[in-house]
Amino acid sequence: MWKKSKASDQTGIRQTAGNTEGGPQDDKGIRKKSKVPGVMITQFLEELPEGSTTPDFSRKPIAITIQEGKCAIFRAIVVGNPMPTVTWTRAKGEMVFNPATCKQNYNESSHEHTLEFPKVAPEDADTYKCFATNDYGRAICTVLLNVIEVGFSKTKELQKTYGDEVPDFLKKKLRKRPTEGAQENKAITPEEKVWEILLKADKKDYERICAEYGITNFRGMLKKLNAMKKEQNEDIVEFFTPSNALKHFDSEEDLSLDSELELRESKMFLYKDGSMVAFANDECDELTHSLKQVAKKKTFSMSCQDADVEGIGLFAMDFKAPDVDFVVKIQETKAEERQDALFTCVLSAPLQEIQWFGKNAPLTNGEKFDISVSEDKLIHKLIVRDCLPLDAGIYTAVAGIKSCNAWLVVEADKDGSSKGKKVARKNTLAGAGNDEDLLKIAREQQERYEKELQENLETAKKNQAERDAAEEAARLEAQAARDAKAEKKKSESKRRKSSAGARKASVAAVVEDLSEDNQEVGESSLFMECVEVEVKETETVEGRSHAEEPAERRNSGNKDIHLKVKVKDAAVGYHHGEETRQQKSGAKLVKKENTNNPKVKKADREDTSVGSDHSQEAQHHQSEERPGRRQRPAKESLADRGHAGVGRDVREEKCDKSGPTKNAPSEKVVSSKDKEDEDKMSDVHDGDGGDDDDDDVAPTGGEDASESDEDVEEPAVEKRVRVRQGPLIQETLIDPGVHFLIGLSDCKAIIGEEAELTCKLSSEDCEGVWYKDGEEMVCSEGVTFTKEGSFHKLTIHRATDDDAGKYKFEADGRKTEALIVVEDPPRFDPEELKTFIEPVRVKKGHKAIFKLPFLGREPIKVQWYLEGEELSDEANIKIETSDGCTRLLLIKLQRKDSGEVKLKLKNEYGTVEAFSEITVLDKPTPPMGPLEIVEASSSAIEIKWRPPKDSGGCKIGNYILERQQVGRNTWKKVGPIGPEAKYRDLDIDHGRRYCYRIRVETEMGTSELMETEDIQAGTKAYPGPPSPPKVVSAFKDCINLSWSPPANTGGTSVLGYNLEKRKQGSNLWGQVNPPEEMIKGKAFAVKDVVEGMEYEFRLSAINNSGAGEFSTPSDFVFARDPKKPPGKVLDLKVTDSNYTTLSLSWTKPKDIEGVQDEAKGYFVEIRPAENTDWNRCSSTVLTTNYYTVKGMKSMAMYWGRVIAVNDGGEGEPRELDNYVLAMPPPVRPRFTDAKIKSFMVVRAGNSARFSMNFEASPWPEVTWLKDGVPVTKKVTISNAEGTSQLLIPSAERSDSGIYTVIIKNIVGQESFSIEIRVTNEPKPPGPVEIEENVLGTVTVSWTASADEKRDDRLHYMVTKRDSSKRTWHTVADHIFNNKFTACNIMPGREYQFRVYAKNDMGCSKPTESPKWLIATKKERFTVNIVESKACNLECPPKFLVPLKMHSAPQGYECYMSCALKGDPTPHVTWLRDNVSLNTNTNYYISNTCGVCSLLILRVGPKDTGEYKVVAENPIGRAECATKLTVKE
Repeated sequence: MWKKSKASDQTGIRQTAGNTEGGPQDDKGIRKKSKVPGVMITQFLEELPEGSTTPDFSRKPIAITIQEGKCAIFRAIVVGNPMPTVTWTRAKGEMVFNPATCKQNYNESSHEHTLEFPKVAPEDADTYKCFATNDYGRAICTVLLNVIEVGFSKTKELQKTYGDEVPDFLKKKLRKRPTEGAQENKAITPEEKVWEILLKADKKDYERICAEYGITNFRGMLKKLNAMKKEQNEDIVEFFTPSNALKHFDSEEDLSLDSELELRESKMFLYKDGSMVAFANDECDELTHSLKQVAKKKTFSMSCQDADVEGIGLFAMDFKAPDVDFVVKIQETKAEERQDALFTCVLSAPLQEIQWFGKNAPLTNGEKFDISVSEDKLIHKLIVRDCLPLDAGIYTAVAGIKSCNAWLVVEADKDGSSKGKKVARKNTLAGAGNDEDLLKIAREQQERYEKELQENLETAKKNQAERDAAEEAARLEAQAARDAKAEKKKSESKRRKSSAGARKASVAAVVEDLSEDNQEVGESSLFMECVEVEVKETETVEGRSHAEEPAERRNSGNKDIHLKVKVKDAAVGYHHGEETRQQKSGAKLVKKENTNNPKVKKADREDTSVGSDHSQEAQHHQSEERPGRRQRPAKESLADRGHAGVGRDVREEKCDKSGPTKNAPSEKVVSSKDKEDEDKMSDVHDGDGGDDDDDDVAPTGGEDASESDEDVEEPAVEKRVRVRQGPLIQETLIDPGVHFLIGLSDCKAIIGEEAELTCKLSSEDCEGVWYKDGEEMVCSEGVTFTKEGSFHKLTIHRATDDDAGKYKFEADGRKTEALIVVEDPPRFDPEELKTFIEPVRVKKGHKAIFKLPFLGREPIKVQWYLEGEELSDEANIKIETSDGCTRLLLIKLQRKDSGEVKLKLKNEYGTVEAFSEITVLDKPTPPMGPLEIVEASSSAIEIKWRPPKDSGGCKIGNYILERQQVGRNTWKKVGPIGPEAKYRDLDIDHGRRYCYRIRVETEMGTSELMETEDIQAGTKAYPGPPSPPKVVSAFKDCINLSWSPPANTGGTSVLGYNLEKRKQGSNLWGQVNPPEEMIKGKAFAVKDVVEGMEYEFRLSAINNSGAGEFSTPSDFVFARDPKKPPGKVLDLKVTDSNYTTLSLSWTKPKDIEGVQDEAKGYFVEIRPAENTDWNRCSSTVLTTNYYTVKGMKSMAMYWGRVIAVNDGGEGEPRELDNYVLAMPPPVRPRFTDAKIKSFMVVRAGNSARFSMNFEASPWPEVTWLKDGVPVTKKVTISNAEGTSQLLIPSAERSDSGIYTVIIKNIVGQESFSIEIRVTNEPKPPGPVEIEENVLGTVTVSWTASADEKRDDRLHYMVTKRDSSKRTWHTVADHIFNNKFTACNIMPGREYQFRVYAKNDMGCSKPTESPKWLIATKKERFTVNIVESKACNLECPPKFLVPLKMHSAPQGYECYMSCALKGDPTPHVTWLRDNVSLNTNTNYYISNTCGVCSLLILRVGPKDTGEYKVVAENPIGRAECATKLTVKE
C-alpha cells in the first residue's frame, strides 16, 4: 500500500492549501519546480510507485501578442505516467468553448494539446492557466494573451467613461460577437416567421401550426419557445417592473396593483383573458378598470363593488415604447475651460422629456446642467455650465429605446499668463449652431408626424368600416338561415302546443318575479339580455334544500325551473346593494313547478314591445354619464310585459340619439350537460352568442298566438329555454363625440407670477367646467376662464401657494387633468437688480459695499464670488445676510481686487445669479517699451511707445515728457502732450543727442517714469546694402535687373539707389545712372551694354544721410539674345543599383548653333511603373553627368529620365529604354559564416536556435528541411535581410534529425545541413550483477537503460572502488554493450562497481553493484579504540547566502532565495512589509536543506515592498531582508 506524504516542512505544506481553479482539490502536497521554467508541480504522494511519474510540461505554451481578428493558438505537450489530462482556465470569468470563438483540441500524432481562438477579440485578452493532472500530481503553467485592437472601440471608450457599470441601454448598443454562421442584418427567414407566429399564438393552436409548417419535434419546439418567451420577458423587465404584491382579495374590496415603467411615454394596454379591455386613465365611476400613472409608477385598480364575478379573470398589461427616433443627433462639442457647452438633438415625434446621461450618471436640472425642451416637444437641449477638465467624457441622450451619444472635449486654457491662477469664467457657449436650421427641421418633422398620424387614423377608420360591413353581411346571411329554419319548424309547433301550456304559466310567474328584481336593481335591468329556463329535479329553491319542501310538493315530481340572466356588458356596475343582484350576468333564479313535463311558449312580439319610463330614464342617465361612448338600447321591464312569452329574442327598435350600439352579449350557460345538450336546444338559442344572434322569431299576438307558438322538446331530465328581451336593432359605429385634441400639461408657476393651463377640444360649441382638487371652480378676481374657439384656458394672474394642486377640465363627459406646482425660487426685484448691476468704482484703500434684497422660500443659500472665486468672511471681507437681503463689504481694496462680482442664491426650487463689476482705481503703471524711433533727422525727432500695462482703471489724460540733452544735468519739461503715445520734437540741434522721460497722467495721479535711450538728431546714418541685383532677362542691347530694399534704412526712408556695372576681367566699376539722377524704383533696364560682353552689377541705397554700402555683385550675364534650350542627353544608362538606390550616368548633349545651345545643368526625374506623374529628385540644377537616386522601395519597378537645362530653359527629356528594378546586381547565394557547426545537442524542453548568414541577389527563397521533408508548423522560421533562423521552442526527442537550409534564387542555390540532437540526461541502468568466471577476474553485467532504444549514441561507463583505496576510478568507458570484465581482482579485498549511462548531454545517476569479496585467512589483531568525546553541533540560525535586491517587470515571475544553517533546524517565516506570507496562497514558499525560496508567478504593483526572512530556533534568531521593485 502507498501512503500519502507527510511533509516535514510546514512552510511548503501551507502553500498547497489553496487550490488553483481547474485542478484537483488537494489538502496536502509537495511543491517542486519543473525543469521547464515557469511550471510548478504539486506531488500528491510522498513515494511514487515504480514507473509512475507526476505530470510535467515538456513544452509549455508561449505568450502571444496578436492583432484583433487573427487566429491565436496556445500549444502544450505534457508528459507523465499515467498520461495526464489537460484543462484550461482563464483569470477573468469562465472558459466558454465554442467552435466559432474558442476550442480545445488534442493531436494524437504529435501529442500536442492546443487552445485555439479562430478570430481573437479584445475580450479574449487575459491570463490563461493550463493544468496537467493525473493520479499522482498536478502541473500548472500560466500564459498571457495580448490583443492589439484595430480601429475605434466603442466598448473600450465606454469602459473608460463608465468603468465596469455600463448602463444596460448602452450595453445593447455594443456590437456582439456573432455566433458561428451568424450574419448581421440578415433578412427574416421562414423559420423565424414560424417562431414569431408561435410566440403570439394560443397553446391550443400549437399542434395546428406545427403541422402546417412541418415541425415534427414537438417537445423541442416547446423547449425553444419557452426559452424565447423567457428572453422576451427579460427584455420587458428592463423597461417595465411588474407587480410583486399579488394577493387574494374580497369581493367587497377594491383591487389595486402597482408596477413601474422605465419609459413614462410608453403606451399601456390592458388585457383580460387575452382580450383587450377598456380602462380609464384615472379612478372614476364610469369604468370598472382604471390605470393611473404617477411618474414611473403605474397603478391598476378595479372596483369590485361594481364588478361581477365574470369581471374577474387573468389580467395582463402590455406596453408599447414610444415610436421615436433622433432626426438630428447630438454632436461632439469642444469647449474651452470655464466655458458653457451645448448639446442639441431633434426627435422624430414629440416627447415631453428625454433622459440625459453623463459619465454613467443621470443628469437633472440644476446649477451644473440646464435641460430644456421646445414648445413643440421636438428640440431638446442640454447645457453643461462652467466646463472643467473633469467634465469631459461621453454624454448620452435617451428617447424611448433609442439613444445617441457624443464626446465633450474640454480644452485647457492656453494662456501662459494665467498659469497658477484660476481661469476666468467665460460667457460664451460652445456647440451653439444655427437655431433656424433646427427650427426648420423641427417644423418639417412636426408636419410629417401630423400627416402620418392623420393617415393612420384614416386607415383605421377604413379598416373598421370594412370589418363592420363584413360582420353585417354575415349577420344578414345568418338571419336568412335562421328564418328558413323557423319556417321549417312552424309545422312542428302545433304538435308541441298542448304540452307547452303548463310550462308557460310557470315561466311567466318566474319572469314576473325577475321583473320586480330588475326594477329594484335599476340600471342593471337595462342590460338584461336573455332568460334561460332549466328544468332540474334536485335543485334548491332560494337556498332551501329538497328535503325542506312540503311533502306534497316532493311527492308530486317537482322540478326546478332555473332562469339564467345574461348581462350584456360585464364592465358596467350596478347601483344597488343586494349581493344576489351583484352576481355575474348568468345568476340563477329558481322557481318550483308542479308539472312533470313543463314547456315554454314563446311570446308575441307585439306583447313584448311595451316601453318603460324607467328604462327610458335610465337610458338618458347613461347617455349623460358617458357622452361620446357607445350607447346601449333601453330594455323593457319584464313587469310591464305581463304574460309575454319567454324564449324568443325581442329587441327594441328605437335607439337613442347617438345611434345603435355594437356590444356583443356575453353568454354563460350554467348546466350539467355538455355541448351535445346545447346542440339539441338549437331551436331556442343560436350558436355564437354575439350581437348577430337572432333566434327563431315568429310574429305572435292576440288571436293568432296559438298558431305562432312553438313547442320545444326537452330531454327527460333537463330542459333549457332561453328568452331574449329587447327589440332587434342594427349595429353601426358610434360617433365618438367631443374629445380632447390637446390635453392639459403640468405647469410650474412662480409665486406672484401668472400661470396658465390650456386644452383643446374637437368641437368649438362645447362648454366645460374647471375643477381644482375635485371642487368646481368659478371665476374670481385672480382666476379667469377664457374660451377661444376650441381652446379653453385657465389663467391664474398672481399665483400663490394655495393655487397649487390638481386641476381638471371636464366637457361633455370627457376630462383632462394636470398639476400646477407653485414654486418660490430665489429672485430679485428688477429695480434693485438694475441698481446692483451698475459698475462700482472706488479708490485704492477704500471700501465697497454691494447690497441686494431678494425674495424666495427659505432656506436660501447665499454665495458671493469675485472673479469666479467664492468669498468667505475674512479680515477684509464681510458678508451679512438677513431676511430678504444680503450685503457684501470689501475693505482696504487693492487694484488686484478689480473684477466681476457675482451673487448666487439657491434654494430647493432653483438658482439665480446677479452680476456686477468693481473697479479699484490706482495710479497707472509706467509706459511700456520698446521705444520706436520713427524719424531722427537733423530737423525733427519722432518717437512712439506703448501705453501702460495697467492704466489704474482710469482713462489716460496726458503723457508728460521731459527732455535732456546728453552732456547736461538739467531736464527740460516738454509738457503734457495728450493721450496719444507718440511725440514729434522739432526743437532740436543737428548732431545733438537727446534722452526723454515719459510719465502717464490720470485722474488718480502720475505714474513712474520710463527713460529712453539716447537719440541722435541728424546723424549720418547711412542705409545698409540692398540685396544683390537679380537678372530678370538679358538681350544683346539691354539687361533687365531687379532688387530688394535694404533691411537697415538708417532710421529714415530710402530715397533711391545708385547702380554700377563692371565687365568680366576688369577692376573698374562704372555708374549706370547719372550721379544727379538716382533710381527711384526697385528695377532698372541697363541699355549701355556691348553685345557679347559679360557684365556684373551692384547698387547702393540712398537716404537723407547719403549713399550706403554697395550690395554683393550679381552673377555674370552676357549681353546677348536668349539662348535656345539644350537637346536630349546622350547615352543614359544605369551604373549601379540596390534595394534603395539607383545610380545613373549620361553624356552631355551636343551644341547645334541656332537649334540647341549648350547645357548648363541637368534634372533627374523618376516615377513608379504604376504612376504617370514624374517626381524631380533634386530641387537644384545638377552640374555633373551622374546622379544617385535614393529612397526607393525594394523590388519596385521604376522609370527614369534626365532633362538638360540652360538659360534658354529645359530641353527634351531622355528616358531609360527599359524599366529598372530596385535591387542589387544578381549574386549567387553563398553562406558568409566563417565557421558553421554541423552538429548541435539540445536538452529536451529547451529551445533550439540555429542561424545562418548568407548573401544573395535578388532576394532568395529560403527553405528548411528536416530529414529531406519540410519542417512542421511547430518549427518557427525567421528570415531577414542576409540571415535566416530556425527556432524549435520546447524541443523534444522527436525533433532530432538532420536539418537542411536551401537558399535559392534565379542565379543559383546553396544548401547546408546540420544535425540537431534533442536529448536529456539518460536514465540510469538497471540492477548490476557480478560473476566470477576466471580467478582474478569478474564479469560485471547490468540491465540496459530505458533510454537505450531511443538514443543510438548512448553508452556506458564503469567505475570501481576497492576496500584499500576507498576512491572511485574509471575502469572502462564508451561501452556499447551491457557487460564488462574487470581484471586484477585481488583476494581479500572488497570490490564495488558503479555503472553510468552516458550520452551527448551527460551522465545518468550511477547504479551500484553489490559488494564483492574473495575471503582470505588473516591474522587476528587487536585494535584499541580511543574513546571519542561528544561533539555539540548546536548553533543559532545564521544566513550563509542573504537575499538579493530584486526588480521585476510587471506580469513576470520573481524568484527569491537565501541559504541558512542552524541546529536544531530553524523555523522560517516570510514577511512582506512585516505581514506574514506563510499562509498566503499567492506565494509559493519552500525550504529544502536550508535553502529557502519564494516564488511569485505574476508580479503586480501590490507585490512591491520589503520582504524579510525570519529564522528561529531555541538557541537564537536571525533576519534577512530585501526589497522588490515592480517595473511598469
